[in-house]
Amino acid sequence: MGERRTPKKNRLTGSAQADWVLNFISNTKATDIPKDVRIHARYLLLDLIGVAAAGSGTPNAKIITDFAAASMTAGPLAPAAPILFDGRLVSPAGAALAGGMMIDSIDAHDGHKLTKGHVGCALLPSVLAALAATGRQIDDEELLTALVIGYEIGVRCGMALHTSVSDYHTSGAWMAVAVAGVVGRLYGLDSKQIWHAMGVAEYHAPRSQMMRVIDHATMLKDGSGWGAMAGVSAADLAKAGFTGAPALIVLDDGLSEIWSDLGQCWRTTEQYIKLWPVCRWAQPAMQGVIEILKRSPIAPEQINQIEINTFHEALRLASPHPISGDEAQYSICWPVAASVFAVHEGRHFGAWDVSEAALMRADIHDLSGRITLSEDAGFNAVFPAKRQSRVKVRLISGACLEAVTLDTIGDPEMPVSYDEIVTKFKQLLAASRHCALSDQLLNACLLRKSSGPQMTSLQEILYQH
Repeated sequence: MGERRTPKKNRLTGSAQADWVLNFISNTKATDIPKDVRIHARYLLLDLIGVAAAGSGTPNAKIITDFAAASMTAGPLAPAAPILFDGRLVSPAGAALAGGMMIDSIDAHDGHKLTKGHVGCALLPSVLAALAATGRQIDDEELLTALVIGYEIGVRCGMALHTSVSDYHTSGAWMAVAVAGVVGRLYGLDSKQIWHAMGVAEYHAPRSQMMRVIDHATMLKDGSGWGAMAGVSAADLAKAGFTGAPALIVLDDGLSEIWSDLGQCWRTTEQYIKLWPVCRWAQPAMQGVIEILKRSPIAPEQINQIEINTFHEALRLASPHPISGDEAQYSICWPVAASVFAVHEGRHFGAWDVSEAALMRADIHDLSGRITLSEDAGFNAVFPAKRQSRVKVRLISGACLEAVTLDTIGDPEMPVSYDEIVTKFKQLLAASRHCALSDQLLNACLLRKSSGPQMTSLQEILYQH
């Protein structure tokens, strides 16, 4: 975990707080970042690229990449950036939009509990687009430094927005501000221009309601792609002299506690890693049923009913009979039922289990329809710091098997190892159309030496088509 030191005792307010944040964005160097944080960022990079590779084959990705290529092309003399895992040149904002929605189309990317959302999904494609737009090859040190700055600013933007407004907004709402700041740095903007960029981004960011898309699961997802587009656009506008109102989630005196430990408490290492490509809120119940099945191997046909006791937000994921991959990822009944069959069949629950092919299986639908859900006040009380569930598997024989999940695998309290992140990456690549790139991407992200042919840069690997 990242080094934690006692935050400054002086309470930052107003413009001093904004100056503190802008100084961190503009002046942080790789050597300012603890070594363990830099190492962790490499594995977050690897994880995001694995999810992007899997997401690139979804219907969502095809629609949004074709849209960006048709509607967001760069002018003949304007900066351009390739679409992630596609290669077509579009505007930087278009590349950020397409990449963010591509990653978001497979709900397996990292997140942070206190933001109730995701930093990396919008951050990575925005940073890649900004670096490409400047005409530079992706410099490893610069990329990693920008990612860490983005995680540190992004987490705090999410915490600040949720603290200061009553509605629960998607990640795009607050990541737009963080993206604007990091892209402004990569563009070489001065602090005043970056401040305007963050203000423009906050004003134009998608204040989309998260629970609305939970109740009506579609391709909208977490708003990350739109937030990435808004953030990159804001930096482009500020570079041209466009001005924006101050970013309140950075300027507000009441948010001092969130910003005062910037550069001292490294929240990059607090990101959780998902082992399964579904909403984090469903995963405590999945973890419980998988624990039961590993402890007491049983066949699906032996199960009469599954009872899930969990927190309120997870109940909103119900959708026992999804008809699309997006609905399957924002369900609780479906992934729990599908995980029963995955364990029984000796498979890892992966992207296939939330694909249209998996949704054709009547046996999974049958079990999903025999899952009941109930709300627990104790689990509600600890959300979002903890996501907890109790699972009871009732057998036809009358026996009842039970498991309680108090900490979810992949959370900072129960972290997965770096080897497990590599395994997840390989599984995602193996099931994607980019499987041949697995070793090259792994070596490029983790700076591992290769005994075989190796492309010259991460950029070339990601953008070949």
